[in-house]
Amino acid sequence: MTDASDDQSGSLALPLYADGYPGIMYQRADNGLFLMPKGKKLSDLFLYGQTLNPVTLSAQGAYQLVVLQLYPFASRYLLNIDPKVLNDECYDLHHLKGISIEEFYERLKTANDLPTQIEIMSDLAEALLSTHTVKQDDRIQSTIHQIIQNRGLGRISEIRDQVYLTERTFERSFMNEVGLTPKQFAKIIQFQSSLEKIENVGSERFTDIAFDCGYADQSHFIRVFKSYTGLSPKQYRLQALQHS
Repeated sequence: MTDASDDQSGSLALPLYADGYPGIMYQRADNGLFLMPKGKKLSDLFLYGQTLNPVTLSAQGAYQLVVLQLYPFASRYLLNIDPKVLNDECYDLHHLKGISIEEFYERLKTANDLPTQIEIMSDLAEALLSTHTVKQDDRIQSTIHQIIQNRGLGRISEIRDQVYLTERTFERSFMNEVGLTPKQFAKIIQFQSSLEKIENVGSERFTDIAFDCGYADQSHFIRVFKSYTGLSPKQYRLQALQHS
């Protein structure tokens, strides 16, 4: 993801919703970038964790945002921390020890184009991965891939059985890797599937979207959608049309 504006008198109000993926963001904002509704001023280079509650990035004046989306389990491997602590939070990468973060930061500041910035951020991710050597759990990564492929549908127990883990071990291991329970992660992937349909198929009825995405009925779909966005599907579509 990238977004930018040179308008000194403009403003940014970018909503962010749960998508199952953490990421690294480099940003330049003349008057600071803020995470709302917390009112938290963000670092110019940070790693954000899983988003559960709807938030908004806010800035006044010119700005640039560059995001490198990471795998759902990346936070643990890049920072060697419990990913749960980053749910709805950000980690200022300038606080890192054992890696010359300022070198990457200076390269980002002097880069003149987006592909170069993305390459630098990828180099940073690789450096973090090398610095924080954490044993990978291929079984959990396999189940993550399957949940995404299934668009969040299907029984978690059936996916768990394929990796031969008990329910308790599976829940604990998944939480340790992603910072979410398997059910939470699947619900987010299912929600994202519905979000894409609303954005890409503007004329499709909400009852059809609810059915296609595996919700029990339209009222259930609306409740889940509002929990992640603060908006009903109808309100979201109208808002999207206004900004298109």
